[in-house]
Parts: sequence; structure tokens; C-alpha cells
Amino acid sequence: MSTSSDTAVAGKLSGLDRFLPVWIGAAMGVGLLLGRGVPGLGDGLAAVEVDGISLPIALGLLVMMYPVLAKVRYDRLDSVTGDRRLLSGSLLLNWVVGPALMFTLAWLLLPDLPEYRTGLIIVGLARCIAMVIIWNDLACGDREAAAVLVALNSVFQVVMFAALGWFYLSVLPGWLDLEQTAIDTSPWQIAKSVLIFLGIPLVAGYLTRRLGERAKGREWYETSFLPRLGPWALYGLLFTIVILFALQGEQITSQPWDVVRIALPLLIYFAVMWGGGFALGAVMGLGYARTTTLAFTAAGNNFELAIAVAIATYGATSGQALAGVIGPLIEVPVLVGLVYVSLSLRRRFALPADPMVGVRDV
Repeated sequence: MSTSSDTAVAGKLSGLDRFLPVWIGAAMGVGLLLGRGVPGLGDGLAAVEVDGISLPIALGLLVMMYPVLAKVRYDRLDSVTGDRRLLSGSLLLNWVVGPALMFTLAWLLLPDLPEYRTGLIIVGLARCIAMVIIWNDLACGDREAAAVLVALNSVFQVVMFAALGWFYLSVLPGWLDLEQTAIDTSPWQIAKSVLIFLGIPLVAGYLTRRLGERAKGREWYETSFLPRLGPWALYGLLFTIVILFALQGEQITSQPWDVVRIALPLLIYFAVMWGGGFALGAVMGLGYARTTTLAFTAAGNNFELAIAVAIATYGATSGQALAGVIGPLIEVPVLVGLVYVSLSLRRRFALPADPMVGVRDV
């Protein structure tokens, strides 16, 4: 990629996009200050839920995901489902490498902190179905591929989460003469998370595109409607971050050393999973867009599900729940940084193999 091409893409960024790390940092700070400085705010936000689902978090995630899924060209999904290299690489990274890596890091770096260790293992089992959509879009990844891989992760999550939780928390530690624990979750609890956080915005996005194109055509939809809808994804992201950090602001700021201990394996995990996914995609010749999608879908985690399972099994004030909450505290700034790393690597991919690089909107 030429410098002029990079400059052209950068020039298309709005102020909201260009200063995204600043807005995210500010949202994290506001959330922590609110959680720490407003008595009872965290408890009040936690109480606004239906059947274990936090309504403020659900609202933020739905607002965040809907515009991105409305951008997906659903008539192109067959080109993704036929890409066996992409699908097999994603399954390998998400359901073999990811859980095994988090189990290893948790035991190596937190051998004396069983609650946090268990919480991290649960985070490693919960594969991302929400925020990865927006990281992929910001990095100019393949939207259609992201939609397919997220849907694939959702199916495996419903089928495999409880089984893998039993294996990594009870069976494997028993084989290795390590401390064993248990996890209490049901397929319905996992399916409910998938249906709400992916199903609703996916159906809404699909119907919006179909009805919008049918009414006024694809050109109007993509040049007039989507630019007005697009910023709401970042508004939803910032709102979600404020709520997440407000919920646990007091707990996070009152236990800084514990946050550092939990953060270290998470940092290593995100770096290894993203780097491994990017390297695998490059070796397989997937092109920039799908390589980026593979990397981000491998690195992201479904913190909503991890937190819900930890709270349901061990309690809202447990170390397991705190480990789940610290997940997005580390994931958000790290993956924002990796968005910029990914964009800087575009020039290493040949244009003929990936003609959409530098062409699609940011």
C-alpha cells in the first residue's frame, strides 16, 4: 500500500473515529469515577436486569452492533461459508488454542489465587460474539466473514461451553493433580446470551438492509443511509464501556494489585491470540481483510457471558466475577491498539490478492 493510499483512508475518518482511543479512555475514566464516586450506583445498575441480563449493558451492545450488522452484504455470505481455510482456522484458534492458552496462563501466573484463576479460565471459554464486530470493522476487516465467524462461535458456544468448562475446571486439573472446581451453567443461559447479544442485532441488520435496498436501492442505502447510522456503533461502544466500568469501579480501584495480577495473563493472552490469528491468516493466504477478521475473532472474548456465568455460579462479589469484569478493562484498550497495528500492516499484503484493502470505508 502506498503512503498516499493510507492518507486517503485516514482522511475519511471522522473526528469520532480519529480520536477513538481518547474517547475510549475517557469513557473508562468516567465509568470508574462514577462507580467510585456515586454511592450505590453500581448496585443500582446491577439491579436493572431481566432474567440475569443487565438491561443497560444489553442496550449498549445492541446499539453498538446493529449499525455494523446493517453494513453487512448478506448476499455475499456464501463466499465466506465456502472458505474452508478461514472456517477451520477460526475453529482451531477459538475452541482449541484459546481455552488451552488461557488455562495455561491462569495456572502459571495465578497459582496462589484460585478465584481469579477460575474466572480467567471462564473468560477463555467464552468466545466473542459482540465487540469483535466493531474491532473488525474499525480495522477494515471482512464484515461478511466476521458475521459468519461470530455466528459459528455462537453455535459452538451453546454446544461446547458447559462441556469445556467441566473439562478445564475439573477433568484436566484432576489429570494434572491440580485443584479442581466446578461450573454451574445451562445451555439455555448460554443460548439466551447468544440470542440477545447476537440474534437481535443480526436480524435487525439483515431486515434493515433488505428493506432499505428494496425501497431505495443499494446506492442510496450505502451512500446516504449507512453514513448516518454508522456513528451509533461507537456511541453504543462508549456507553457500554461507561456502564461496565461504573458497575465495578469501586472494586477495581480498591484492589489495584489484584487488577495487575489479573491483567498480566490477559495481556499475554490477547497478544498471542491476535498475533497467532494474524500469522495464520497470512500463511494461509487469506488476504488482509479476512486475516484481520480471523485475528480479531480469535482474540476477543464474550465478557458478558463470562461475567454472567461467574456471578450465577460464585456470586456478584466473588473473585471469579472480578476477573470477568477486568477482562474488558484490559481487552478494550489492547484491541483498540491492535486495530492500529492491523491497519499499519495492510501495506504488507499484495493488492491483487485483496482488492478491497484501502477501498472499503473505515
